[in-house]
Amino acid sequence: MTFDDLRVFVAVCQAGSLSAVARELSCSQSAVSQHVKRLEQATGVRLLERGLHGVTPTPEGLVLQAAASDGIAGLDSALRQLGESARGEAGSVRVTTGATTIRHFMSDAIIDFRQRFPRATLDFRTIISSRSCFDWLTEGAVDLAWVTIHGSVHGIEQRPVMELPWVLAVREDDPLAGRCSIMPADLADIRHIRLPDNSASRIHLDAALTRLGVRLTSETGVTDWNTAVLLAELGVGHAVVPDLPYAAGASTTPLRFLPLPYIPPLPVGWAVRRWEALTPLARAFADMVDHQCRTYQRDRAR
Repeated sequence: MTFDDLRVFVAVCQAGSLSAVARELSCSQSAVSQHVKRLEQATGVRLLERGLHGVTPTPEGLVLQAAASDGIAGLDSALRQLGESARGEAGSVRVTTGATTIRHFMSDAIIDFRQRFPRATLDFRTIISSRSCFDWLTEGAVDLAWVTIHGSVHGIEQRPVMELPWVLAVREDDPLAGRCSIMPADLADIRHIRLPDNSASRIHLDAALTRLGVRLTSETGVTDWNTAVLLAELGVGHAVVPDLPYAAGASTTPLRFLPLPYIPPLPVGWAVRRWEALTPLARAFADMVDHQCRTYQRDRAR
């Protein structure tokens, strides 16, 4: 059993095809099959089920796939860290996050990082689902994920950085704009601009409103908070979003952001496989983002 055997086996499990992995590795299908056979001989169990449409891991194969994936991702991270140390703070930091996170939480940190580490690169991969961020971390495809903090996620360490209160974004010419406060019952009549069903912030919001006995009706959907706020400014509807310094849109009618204190704040922060296994560059970038968030919260509190 070799490291290459395990790497090829994991690739076959993910692709569901021996031939696809053979094409990717520029080798024969027989060579790929030999890697799997060596593992089956070493473990004494069948690891793959072969069918008309490809292969799938057996229950024993799933056990090995999970363990091998963890080991490969950890070893790849260690090799990257050693390589970056040898090159003297050169390398890359791979970050996955939602579409609006960079603007609101990382812009100053990115500038600071590039000034401090001019030979390093930042690789951003945007996605709308925290679940997908966790999957990419598990696969070793990224170093850091900025997510809505969940409960315990197997194989993932999470670190809350800040909590975001919720607000209702309405145009100043909207009847609700003149209200001193917005009560839960008022939300039942708004034209809600909804977030994606699988986004963690949408799930958090829906759960909170359900506990309050509020059900929102929606005619318009968006993929991120900024777009929801822009559509509210254009008069399309009302946006229930975390309280952030949203940029002005195309409308000449200003917005008002009305507090919704009865909705629990949205916890956001970092998720990683293991903090101690992060490269120095990844740790440095995470710390810079943390500093930007602390500065933002301090300034907002004044």
